[in-house]
Amino acid sequence: MKKQILIKPIISEKSEGLSESLNQYSFVVHKKANKVEIRKEIEKEFNVAVDGVNTLIMAPKPKNRNTRGGQRKGRVSAYKKAIVTLKEGESIDFFGDL
Repeated sequence: MKKQILIKPIISEKSEGLSESLNQYSFVVHKKANKVEIRKEIEKEFNVAVDGVNTLIMAPKPKNRNTRGGQRKGRVSAYKKAIVTLKEGESIDFFGDL
C-alpha cells in the first residue's frame, strides 16, 4: 500500500502570513516522507513549480483536561511539517471558489 505523503494543509494566521509575504505554504506530511517525495507530490497535486522544501518534526505537547472525575492527562501526537517555497508568480488556492 502506498503511503499518503500529503496529509493536510496547515491553515493558521502564521501560515497565511508566510504565503502572502514569502510565497511559502505549510503542510502536515507523512513522518517518513523526504523532501524529494514532498516536492514531487506538491508539483503533481497542485500543478506548481516548487523552489524549496524545509521539513521539521513538531514535538508532542502535553494537554490536561479537568472533568468531574478529576484531572485527565494526555498529549497531542508529534507530526512532521513541511514548509514549501514556490517559485515567483506561483500560488496555491486552498479554498477554491468560496
